[in-house]
Amino acid sequence: MEFEWRAATDRDLEFARELTCRNMLRYYIQHSLLWQDEAFDVAWAGRENRLIVCGERRVGYVSLSRDARALYIRELQVAEAFRRQGAGSWAIDQIFAMTCQERRPALRLTVFENNPARALYERKGLQVVGTDACFLRMQRDADGSHP
Repeated sequence: MEFEWRAATDRDLEFARELTCRNMLRYYIQHSLLWQDEAFDVAWAGRENRLIVCGERRVGYVSLSRDARALYIRELQVAEAFRRQGAGSWAIDQIFAMTCQERRPALRLTVFENNPARALYERKGLQVVGTDACFLRMQRDADGSHP
């Protein structure tokens, strides 16, 4: 499959919110966390959001933020129908290339400790560098060294 991405707009907010809720609600429930649409919408407004597309179909999206220490994947969501077809792997490759192009020291993300996406992140060179409650903090240094 050929993936591309484009800047997300306000018209994509509902797609992203519903996809994230559908993909993540079970983790929120398992870890006694409360899903709030309003909190998602506020976070969306403050981040760089890009849709992952295949032709005209929205496959998923990424939500990014930055500081001097890293480029952060805040969300990487892929629709179930497109999982295990390379969309997530492709997106991580694109984001890591951005990390290097922007001369950020690292790519970072946080994932639920029991989310199988952790295996994808590890295959893509991210390593666990810390834990917070039910989350793992993962990082890949831009210079190729280990965190």
